[in-house]
This record gives sequence, C-alpha cells and structure tokens, in this order.
Amino acid sequence: MSDPTRTSQSTRHATGPAGAAARTPAAAVAPTIRRPLTAAFRALITAAGLTGLLLAAGGAAPAALLTRFTVQANLVAALVFACSAHRAWTGRRALSPRLTGALLPFLFLPALLHYAFPAADSTAFALPHVSAPTVTQALSHQLLYAVIPLAALADWLLLTAPRGFRPACAWQWPAYPLLFLGFTFAFPAAAGAPSPGAGLALTIGLGGLLLPLIVIGIDQVRPAPRLRRNRISPTGIGPLK
Repeated sequence: MSDPTRTSQSTRHATGPAGAAARTPAAAVAPTIRRPLTAAFRALITAAGLTGLLLAAGGAAPAALLTRFTVQANLVAALVFACSAHRAWTGRRALSPRLTGALLPFLFLPALLHYAFPAADSTAFALPHVSAPTVTQALSHQLLYAVIPLAALADWLLLTAPRGFRPACAWQWPAYPLLFLGFTFAFPAAAGAPSPGAGLALTIGLGGLLLPLIVIGIDQVRPAPRLRRNRISPTGIGPLK
C-alpha cells in the first residue's frame, strides 16, 4: 500500500520550481545567440549610408533631396541595418526577409541606372544633378551608388540563410519603384526632376520588375553561408560548445 504522506510530498515536489522547469518548453530556455561581428558590419553599413546622405545634403535643398528614389532607398536601408545590427548584438530574432530582401532591388536599381544609363541621372531616381560636383558630392555618389548596394549584397550572401524569400515578394517588391515611376510622370514638379523619356521609363520599369525576380531566383539556389556564430550562455560567463 502506498504511503499518502510520501505521495503528497512527491506531488508538491512535482509542482514546485523543479517541476515547473521540467514542464518549460525547450525553446523558452534556449541560450541567447549573439552575433557581434554581424552587428558590427551592419553598424558600419548604417554609418556609411548616413554619411553618404549627409554629404549629399550639403549640395541640395532637403525637400529636393527627399523626393529622390536613391535617397529614400538609402535612408530606409540605414534604418533597417541599424535595427538589424541591434538585433544581432542582443541576440533577438532577425527582421523579416520580406523587408530586408526588398533593400537589394531598391538599392541596385538606381545604382545600375547611374552606371549604365547616364541619362537617368537627370531623373528623380538619381541624386540631384550638379554640373561640377565637389569632392564631398563625389564621395556621396560612391557611397550611395556603390558601397551601400555592394555591402547589402555581401550581408545577404554571407550573413543570412538562403531560401528566405517567398514567391509573393516577386510582385510586392516592384510596387514601390513602379509607383514612384508613375509619381514622376503625374507630378514632375513635386518630384523635382523632369519625367523620364519613354525609352528610359521602360528601362526603369523593366529593372523594377526583373531585379526582384533575379534576387529571389538566386536566393533559391545559393548555398548556405558557412559562418561560426558566437553562442553566449544564459549567464553570460562563457560560450556554449
């Protein structure tokens, strides 16, 4: 015959702190995974983007600057990378790939237009055109058209897992550049630049549609990056093996 007193004590032990810990899901006690190197790299991208925007602001009125696609895309990129850096440093869940992935076509569209189609520099997709750019303006061009897009590409290929983009992104991401293109035709004065010609507008539209498809296609076949993550124990004393 079982002892009622012993049974009652066993029940109390099962419902005590140890019993509660035993019933706690494993995900709730998982160690925090911090990524300090990733956080540092993304913080550098943020700093470079803000520097490029500040240098560009030195030669144009703020209102005219904010109406440019390049400025809007890089401003969003700086904010997203700042948030991503904080999340990597604190070990929080990364931002949605739907948001971070959209930066790639948004950043590369004006960069490709700038280097492949010089006429596009007179449109609202480029920085305000100056006939004789200064050293600071030339540096801002290099940061916003080359450094930030390439850094965002490296971050995607080296620091994120593949196959995070969904097919729905193929029609969601082009919405912003296509709406912006329509805005430049409907309100050229508000855009601060003349509307692009038919041929250039077709090029911009095709670029806005094809770049997301290219990014999503590469994401489906690219290998996973082989990186070592720093695993910090819950006590913060040392790394977990």
